Amino acid sequence: MLTVGDKFPLFEVAATVDTNLKSAFANISNESFPGKWKVYFFWPKDFTFVCPTEISAFGDLNKEFEARNTQVLGGSTDSEFVHLAWREHHPALKHLPFPMLADLKHELSHALGILHPKAGVCLRATFIVDPEGIIRHVSVNDLGVGRNPKEVLRLLDAFQTGGLTPCNWQKGEDTLKV
Repeated sequence: MLTVGDKFPLFEVAATVDTNLKSAFANISNESFPGKWKVYFFWPKDFTFVCPTEISAFGDLNKEFEARNTQVLGGSTDSEFVHLAWREHHPALKHLPFPMLADLKHELSHALGILHPKAGVCLRATFIVDPEGIIRHVSVNDLGVGRNPKEVLRLLDAFQTGGLTPCNWQKGEDTLKV
């Protein structure tokens, strides 16, 4: 599995970006959104139970991520068409403000090392990547346990200070002075 300090891998995948069929799909690569921080988060499968709670929670916080010059990108090994169908049929996903990456060939999830060895789907992995493409944070949960997008936002804030932040640090608090 890639870890802190590694370069996020080169990739290009189809993504679902809208529910309007005329504008629903786009190609997204590691070169998309230049100059921005990126939060990549992966889930096991569309049309499941824990996944939409996480996806919609990231969507609810999207404006806060944008205010921090950060692009959120979610993804799984499902196709862009499955993502579109899920968005069309799940009320909490209809108006997602970020792309849903379709890693249908498993190339990105394999390069990241986040494929579940038996299930063949993505683990619940989160990567915070700086504007130079360097991974600054990785967390991975097993299939059945959801993550906390507010904690991802807090970690992003801490990384963006460039300083030392103590346990439970929150945006606006002082960093540690050495």
